[in-house]
Parts: sequence; structure tokens; C-alpha cells
Amino acid sequence: MSTLLAALRSLVFYVMFYGGSVALVIASVVAVTARPAWLAGIVARWGAWHLWCVRHVLGIEVVLEGALPQGPVLIAVKHEAFFEAIDTPRLFTHPAVFAKQELFRIPGWGYSALVYGLIPVAREEGAKALRQMIGHAKQRAESGRPLVIFPEGTRVAHGTQPPLQAGFAGLYKLLRLPVVPIAVDSGRLYHHVLKRPGRITYKVGETIPAGLPREEIEARVHRAINALNG
Repeated sequence: MSTLLAALRSLVFYVMFYGGSVALVIASVVAVTARPAWLAGIVARWGAWHLWCVRHVLGIEVVLEGALPQGPVLIAVKHEAFFEAIDTPRLFTHPAVFAKQELFRIPGWGYSALVYGLIPVAREEGAKALRQMIGHAKQRAESGRPLVIFPEGTRVAHGTQPPLQAGFAGLYKLLRLPVVPIAVDSGRLYHHVLKRPGRITYKVGETIPAGLPREEIEARVHRAINALNG
């Protein structure tokens, strides 16, 4: 019975959330053309709509442990599900997120994402693409925006602790920003097509200063983002 109920809740969630998302993507495209100043508000509403559906349709409680950072810092988030990626614009004020290059090819959404200020990550396109990415990231930080990265590079199953992507330490060194690591255990409930009720927790780790050696920053971030994997 619980599986059937979870299946029904998941179906309703997909219809409601993605139906609302289509309307918001259309609104974002219109805003980019007519009212660019509205774009950040529309994106924040998307995150808020997602949270409403998560809470009231899926029956998932979202808990925050610690104070979320704002302003120009590098925020390293554990990545177990689409949940935290969608939730990012709700959590932070106008965040600049490092996102896979292929996402920017999505019609409508991709162009809006560029205007919003997301940062394309083109891992296979060489030094020129890397310089462009660093330049964009520095511009966002200089304007006071938080930078958000998923240092594992892709979604991983709950309970697994893969090493950080090789580029994370280089990015940390070049940006010269403190890092705030955040653990999240969304994969237990949200990772699969069939989503389950329960509790998802964010755990904000201690701020890590800029300028540390590669081995130390990687070890500290890895440990902190996996704090809920015990």
C-alpha cells in the first residue's frame, strides 16, 4: 500500500511540478526579452514552487542545519539528486551555479540560464573554455553573488563517497574564495523515479578559508559534504 501511495504521489508531483515549470520557462523567456530584471524573481519562484510540491505532494520535510552563506563565496554541495539543483535558487540570493555545458542547449531554458548568470562547464573544450569559465565566475563573485558548485561533477547514490572532480581544487585556487561545504541526503528519498516521503536534511559545514594546499582543501570539502552519509 505504501508503494502504491508513493507511486500516486510521484505521478501527481511530476504533473504538477513539471507543468508549472513549463509555464515558468515560458515566463523566463518572455522576461529575457521584455523585462530582464524579472528573471531572478521568476527563477526563485521556480525553486519555491518545487519546494511546495515536495512538501505538500511528496510528503518530504526539508530541514536546514546551520546558517546558509550569502555573498561572494564558493559553495560546494553534495549532489545526490536533482532536488538540490532545483532548490538552489530558493536557498541562495541570485546564485551563479556551475552547470554542464549540454544543459544550455535546452531550447528556451538554455538562453535564459545564460542571461541569469549560470556558468557553463565545458570539460572537454580545453584551456580557452577554462579561462572563459574562470572569467565568468570572477565577474559573478565581484558583483556579490554566491558561486555554487557540485564538486563530484554528477549525481551519486546516497552512501557513496567518490573523489572530487580534479578541476575543483584548481577552481578554488584561481578564484581565491573561501569555501562553504554543504551536505545533503536527498538521494534516499528523491533520487529515483518513485519518490518516498520522509526528511531531507541540509548540513552546512564550517567555512574553509582560501589559499589552502590542494590535498587539504579536497580532504576537508570531501569530509564535510559527506557528513550525512554515515
